[in-house]
Amino acid sequence: MPDKKNKFDEQVQDANNSGEPLMSETAPDSELDTLNSQLSDAQAKVQEYLDALQRERADFTNYRRRTEQENALVGRMAAGTTIKKFLTGIDDLERALAHRPADDVWGEGIELVYRKFLAILEAEGVTRIQAEGQPFNPQLHEAIMQEPSDKFGSGTVIAVLQQGYLHGERVLRPALVKVAE
Repeated sequence: MPDKKNKFDEQVQDANNSGEPLMSETAPDSELDTLNSQLSDAQAKVQEYLDALQRERADFTNYRRRTEQENALVGRMAAGTTIKKFLTGIDDLERALAHRPADDVWGEGIELVYRKFLAILEAEGVTRIQAEGQPFNPQLHEAIMQEPSDKFGSGTVIAVLQQGYLHGERVLRPALVKVAE
């Protein structure tokens, strides 16, 4: 292999020493046109490959962003499902507190536990659905009773029978309500 390289180097040296013009100086126009054509074809292919690479990069970036959004949504849904399981316990605490004796120290302890649960829910982004006195909204409320009312207009929530909750924008549990006729 070194012999071939040396022969090529000698030929280039001989051409340079002979004073004859190099091939590019004596090349016919057709050869130059062919080389220019090959160069433009190669440049077009380079541009085509670059465009394809940029498209693939953009597609991958979009895929990564979409995957992260889906994972966040799945996490919020899982958290919502877990939180929803605790809501029945909170309902029981509310009922117990509503019927506790006035002088009961034990009831004060239950109230502390209840407030702690509410603080945890608030920290997780869970809020109560404000229903009483509001117009009935089937996305937030579930009407289980209707009652005539002089105080409220038709279609207004008169009373909340079971509290509803939101986790961010998502309804964890609709409020069970009584609606004015």
